[in-house]
Order: sequence, then structure tokens, then C-alpha cells
Amino acid sequence: MRRVLAAVALSFAATAATPHDEIASLLNEFLTRVDDVAMHERFWADDLVYVSAKGEVRSKANILESMRAGDTPGVRDRKPGEPKTTYSAQEVKVRPLCAGVAMLNIRLVQHVGDKTNYFRNSGAFVKRDGRWQVVSWQATREEPPSSH
Repeated sequence: MRRVLAAVALSFAATAATPHDEIASLLNEFLTRVDDVAMHERFWADDLVYVSAKGEVRSKANILESMRAGDTPGVRDRKPGEPKTTYSAQEVKVRPLCAGVAMLNIRLVQHVGDKTNYFRNSGAFVKRDGRWQVVSWQATREEPPSSH
């Protein structure tokens, strides 16, 4: 009986999601649903400090207010007739710091029509009430390589 219980416990431990798995999954869902206000409600913590690539500091309330006014990431930079802007992540690194706290570093890929932009983003995640949320986010635009 002990062997069976030990095997079940080991099996459960082997399949339990890691902070990396949980945060990477949440990030992918967020990037897929970037125009969804409910997704932003879920992703950002109420005490969020967000620093944009332009150096603008925003709160969760600021982000949600602008989205409800129609300023959503997928349409913000779109020219008439262009498809919706899409996002994906490369070089996803999640580093758990202590129980319930992890850092995320990614290379964000933004597709705007036929143009691709890259950003280096860092986020601090805290697990509260069983779910990960971002409490701090920093975005830095990558400059395209010079052509000389």
C-alpha cells in the first residue's frame, strides 16, 4: 500500500505545473487575447506598475480605461485595411525567486501589417489566491539593426 501511495505521489509531483509552465501558458493566452478586456483584468494585478516602451507609467486602471475607450493593442497602430496586430513571445525565461514570486523576461514580437517590431519585456509575477498576476512590467523597444 505504501508503494502505491508513493507511486501516486511521485506521479502527481511529476505532472504538477511549474511556475515556468503556468506563467508561460498565461503569457501565451494573454498574447492571443490581447484585445480582450477580461484577459487584461486577469493578467494584470490591481497594484500594477507598467512602464511602456515610450516611458509612460500606467496602472491597471489606466490600461483598462483606455481599452474600454477603444484603444486596444491589436488596433492601436493599424493602418486602414491592414490586418489586426498580433503578438508572440520568443526567448521566454521564467525565474522563480521564492514561493509565489517569479520574474519573466521575453522578446516580444509584434506583427503590424507587413512590419515586425521587437521589444524586450520584463515582468514580475506574484501568485495570489492561486493565480499568477503581473505586479510590474517594463517594455523596451529593440532598435532595428543599422544598415551601414
